[in-house]
Amino acid sequence: MRVVSIVGARPQFVKAAAVSRELRTAATEILVHTGQHYDVGMSDVFFDELVIPEPDLNLEVGSGTHGRQTGRMLERIEEVLLEERPDWVLVYGDTNSTLAGALAAAKLHIHVAHVEAGLRSFRRDMPEEVNRVVTDHVSNLLFCPTQTAVDHLGAEGVTEGVMLVGDVMVDAIGLVRDRIDADRLRRLRVDGPYLLATLHRAENVDDAQRLAQALGVLAAMPERVVIPVHPRTAAAMQRHDLTWPANVTPLAPVGYIDMLTLVAAADAVLTDSGGLQKESVLLGTPCITLRKETEWVETVDAGMNRVVDLDAQVAREALEELRGAHNAEIERVFPPGASGRIVEALQGRSSVGQPR
Repeated sequence: MRVVSIVGARPQFVKAAAVSRELRTAATEILVHTGQHYDVGMSDVFFDELVIPEPDLNLEVGSGTHGRQTGRMLERIEEVLLEERPDWVLVYGDTNSTLAGALAAAKLHIHVAHVEAGLRSFRRDMPEEVNRVVTDHVSNLLFCPTQTAVDHLGAEGVTEGVMLVGDVMVDAIGLVRDRIDADRLRRLRVDGPYLLATLHRAENVDDAQRLAQALGVLAAMPERVVIPVHPRTAAAMQRHDLTWPANVTPLAPVGYIDMLTLVAAADAVLTDSGGLQKESVLLGTPCITLRKETEWVETVDAGMNRVVDLDAQVAREALEELRGAHNAEIERVFPPGASGRIVEALQGRSSVGQPR
């Protein structure tokens, strides 16, 4: 079995670390990095820390508008697939790399497997939502992390090839959990009680008013806020002539293990990231989601996450409600072993029919 795995953004590197480890015991994997995230802090450090195999190909697409970036990816991924002729193309999540990989494969009648299928925000103004919906509807195998995701696909009439496998992020954390320690905090020069924040979604950082509101949420927090600054956010801060509140300590982007260390030691996390919502809950740290919705409703149902948008008062109330929150049943909600189940499914369905 030959599998071309498409990655290009920070969350995909983490997921691929877990799946590739299992996949390479059963198949030939050609790992393709689109170059969507390309600087050291957003790409190289993840490959080094997670011992991800060096990409067989780096397409070096770089940044650009959605159309331009996706178009360049489509062209270059198509060339790779025509050369490699894999049995499967494996895509992750909801980025432009995901969409381009799925479309290029489907057009060539190569089977598509989507890891983290079925997530929905029900907001078509989010580019991630468009990417995940289109990807799901051209995929042959849809690997869902939760029953909620399975139900979303069923509501759209997608039932063939849908499999509930669990969340590969659980496996990724398991790979590095024993490397989370206090020494990393000292090296990051972070000590004492703090909240951890991240901001990167276009809806929050590209719009000057919403970015100012987000900073207002951080300013309203009753303790220090530590934030590793995404390059997109740094550029937006400069473009909109905004400064960090006095209680906020900005950091350069950090690697995966450093981020998990910051999460585990924080009193709570404030984020607009989907992945970090899960990571915080899995590590026992309460989460406050700075969006209007979440794809991970299970974290809310578990009593470990509150969705507050950019309302500073509601965020502060949520922080007080969540302090000390813990859910001992979280492993039942997000069981380990998804990576192995994905590889077993690929092996078992290698003769699946042509794409829909």
